[in-house]
Amino acid sequence: MGSKIYVGGLPYSATEQQLSDLFAAHGAVASARIITDKFTGQSRGFGFVEMSSDSEAQAAITALNGSEMGGRTLTVNEARPQEPRTGGGGGRGGFGGGGARSGGGGKRDRW
Repeated sequence: MGSKIYVGGLPYSATEQQLSDLFAAHGAVASARIITDKFTGQSRGFGFVEMSSDSEAQAAITALNGSEMGGRTLTVNEARPQEPRTGGGGGRGGFGGGGARSGGGGKRDRW
């Protein structure tokens, strides 16, 4: 069990200090970070807390999962490693682009 904890369901108005204070009741908090939208800077409603030890992290998960903060129910569990992202998105190349050649309903297909 790692000491990094995922916290979902955060109120959009929550601050990193409030998040840290919430978890401090269950052990030493090494860091607390709320994830924000990179364009608007607004909270995305989730964050991560890093506890000093695995036992403190487990105590915090047990105590806080399903609890409420600012009228929202928190989801608190062990953070999983971020999955590698693929290049995906953008462009219309390849198969299924929607043109006449790929069978996407162009004028040539309407005989």
